[in-house]
Parts: sequence; C-alpha cells; structure tokens
Amino acid sequence: MADNNQKHTQGSRRNAVAETVGNKRAVTSLTVEVAASACLAAGLVTEKQARYAVERAKIQRAKVAASLSEMEGDDPATIIYSYDFVKKGTEDQTLDYFEIVEAVAKKLGYSTIHIDPLKLDSEAIVKSLPKAFALKHVALILDPQADPAPVAMSNPTDFEALHILRAKLGKRLKILMAPCGEILHLIREIYGFKTSVAAAEKDLSQLPDIQNLEQFFAMRSEGDVDLSDSHIVRAVDHLLRYAFDQRASDIHIEPKREQCLVRLRIDGVLHNVHTFSRRVQSAIVSRIKTLARMDIAEKRLPQDGRIKAQYGDTTVELRVSTLPVAFGEKAVLRIFDPVLLDKELSELGLEGRDLELVEGFLARPHGIFLVTGPTGSGKTTTLYTALKKLSTEEFNVSTVEDPIENICAEFNQVGVNHQIGLTFANALRTLLRQDPDIIMVGEIRDSETAHMAIQAALTGHLVLSTLHTNNASGAVNRLLDMAGEPFLLSSTLIG
Repeated sequence: MADNNQKHTQGSRRNAVAETVGNKRAVTSLTVEVAASACLAAGLVTEKQARYAVERAKIQRAKVAASLSEMEGDDPATIIYSYDFVKKGTEDQTLDYFEIVEAVAKKLGYSTIHIDPLKLDSEAIVKSLPKAFALKHVALILDPQADPAPVAMSNPTDFEALHILRAKLGKRLKILMAPCGEILHLIREIYGFKTSVAAAEKDLSQLPDIQNLEQFFAMRSEGDVDLSDSHIVRAVDHLLRYAFDQRASDIHIEPKREQCLVRLRIDGVLHNVHTFSRRVQSAIVSRIKTLARMDIAEKRLPQDGRIKAQYGDTTVELRVSTLPVAFGEKAVLRIFDPVLLDKELSELGLEGRDLELVEGFLARPHGIFLVTGPTGSGKTTTLYTALKKLSTEEFNVSTVEDPIENICAEFNQVGVNHQIGLTFANALRTLLRQDPDIIMVGEIRDSETAHMAIQAALTGHLVLSTLHTNNASGAVNRLLDMAGEPFLLSSTLIG
C-alpha cells in the first residue's frame, strides 16, 4: 500500500512539472516551474533534472538570485542555466543558454532572436525608452520606427511592461524572446555610451574654444574636478569595450560637417555604430591621443601611437593613427587581439583541402607564400598565426613591418622608418645578412621590395608576405607588374 502511495506521489509530481506543456493559455507568468517543464517537453532535461530545478528554486531562490545580477537573478531561464545541467541524451554536453530560451519561447508561443548590435539604431532606442525601465523589465525596443515594433524581452509575460510599451509607442508590438544576459549587456552598452556622450556635450558646451582643448586638459592636470572629463573617459571605455565585444579589427572616428560618425570594421566590412556632435568628437579624440601618448595640442599633422587596454583577463593592443581632414581630426584605431595569435589555422576558417594546401606551403624550405585580400580581411592575423606555427628553436624568424603590429618574443621584428631611409627593401637586404630561415615582409608595395623578396626565396629562405588584391589570382599579375620577370616568379611563388 505504501509503495502504491509512493508511486502515486511520484507520478503526481511528474505531472505537476509537465502539466502545462502544450497549454499556452495556462501560463500567466514565467516561473522556474514553467521554464523547467518547457525544457522537459523539448527533451533538453530529464524528469529528475526538471524536478531538481523546481525544488531547488523554491528552497534556494534567494541564494541563486544573490549569485547572479539583480535582474538575472529573477530570470527562470538564467537560473536553470546556472545549474549546469548535462543535456539529456549526452554524456558531458551542458545545456546551452539559448536552447533554454528557445524551449521557453516555444512553450509560451513566441519567436526567439539573436540580436545583432550592428543593426540597432542606438540613438532612436535611447529616445524611445528610459534606461531605468529597460533595465527593470529587461526589454529592448529593436526598431522604434517599425509597426509593429519589435521588442526583445526575457519575460514576455511581464504584462505591466507590455501595457506601458504599447501606451508609450502608440503601436502594436512584436515580442521576441532573447537571453536575459544578452539584453542587459546591450542595454548597458547602448545607454551607457549615449548617456556619457550626452553628459559630455552638456559640460563641454561651457568651454569657450572646443577646438583647442589644452585648457580643458590643463584643468585636469592641475587637479581640478571637471565633470566632462569623467564622461569622456566613460564614453571612450564604452566605445573600446563595444569594439572588442564585436571582434572589430578597426575603429573609425570620422568628423563630418554637422556631427561625428563612428564606424567599426568587422570581417572586412565597415558598419555605422554611433553618431554624436563634433564637440564631443574633439574631446574623445584628445582622450585617445592622451592614452596613446601623442601630442594633443598638435592637430595639423598626422600622428601615430599605441594603446594597451585591458579587456577582461586579456591585454589588447591598439595602434592609433590620426589625420587632419576637412572637419577636424579623424582617428583610426587598429585592434590587435593577442588571443587570435594563439589560434590554429583551422580556427581561422581554413578547413579540408584548403588547410592541407596552406600547411603544405608552410612546410616548404624556401619560396614565397602570399596572403591577399582587402583591408581588415585577416591577412596579418593569418601571417602571425602561420609564423607562430613555424617559430621553433631551430629557426631564426625575422619580420619587416610598417609598423610592427604585434610584439612577439619569438620573432626578430624590424619596424620600417622612411624618415631615416629604413624601407622594406633596405631592411630586407640587411636581414639576408642576418642568417634568417623564415622572413615575413609586412607588405610588398614596390618593385624593389618585390625583387628583394624573390632574391630571398631563391637563396633558400621561406618568405611570407601580403598583397592588397581583391582575389588570390590578382596577386600573380600584381607581382609580375612589379618584378617583371615571369621565370623568376614561377620558380619562387609557392602559394
């Protein structure tokens, strides 16, 4: 009799966990119980794991919430994700955050979305909804101009938020579910940057001569408290962090007639991400120049500098270049992520036959191996990854670069300096007397450098370099134009 009662109790408990599966109308609020039953119905967890999640959430709700951020601590999908459940049917694969969100969305009858930050109009988003409301309800309006307006939420059963959003926008809403952590991260980045810029604009408007910021920074050096200083610092920090998050290779800060445009180069393509006033642009560029130890008073001549920034546990190096253009100083920051240098060639997108070919080229004792492509396509990253693979105690690896892009202890790196006559060709000519095994030339730009690279390959050295061409076949014609000797090229160019 006791066994029958125990079985009945266990069966009732299982039914309680899964009773709302397929019954969307029964769900009036998103709870851990609802999320657990959704994962159970989707085949992501076992009944035992679902029961554990429900029971632990009831007993340790306060403890779980305290271990997460204030908003994420109340999110059922995040709570279940924090348990590190092994996915049903696998031995060691843990549950993916987005899989949990998809299961919950399916149960509630909503679609999910992976938010692309580059497609968001940050200025329109900030104007459409207060930051406090967005954080409280974990809601982000993706396109305020659209009808219906798409809204990313982690909890679409937050009826108070839905009512306010409809009233504020005056239009229909298209609710899309996204991970709570992803929405909160975007809210902090978008609102944080725009808030810092707006505050800086207000404070900087009191300066009599915004194009000449020596007085502004003199105040800071004298120890006076200047509000706009902290706003500009935060704005630059937000901008750098956002670029790092998006895996951008370059940041462009471009002054225009009425405003300033910030663009990021991602996978070789530039994307508009921010706009703000030229008043703030001048201060932001001055802040960047200060970090790069450049002369902030000199705005008439181009300047170059370097910045080392901390991103999590990683130190990221940035190369800064400024150039006076029609409406002010343009700044371009090239980002060098040291994590990329620790990757294998297979992690850079090379696979199958392509990977075999490249590894075969690099195994040759001599010859010229070229990496081609447009700006920001990953030429330098590919070369550094190849050099890391080749760099051993048995080989002398030397590079000639303009400028040195990443400092690597394994290489002997030479930085080109045209002012004193240290060109690619001159440096390469001298390197050949330094007993090198492998030579990397940052770029073959002229016929003299092309001839020296061919001579190096003919004398038993492996030469790696880049060319700015739109495709691989174009590299042959480009080299022929510069070198002019097809028979030499055919015997040295290996790939």
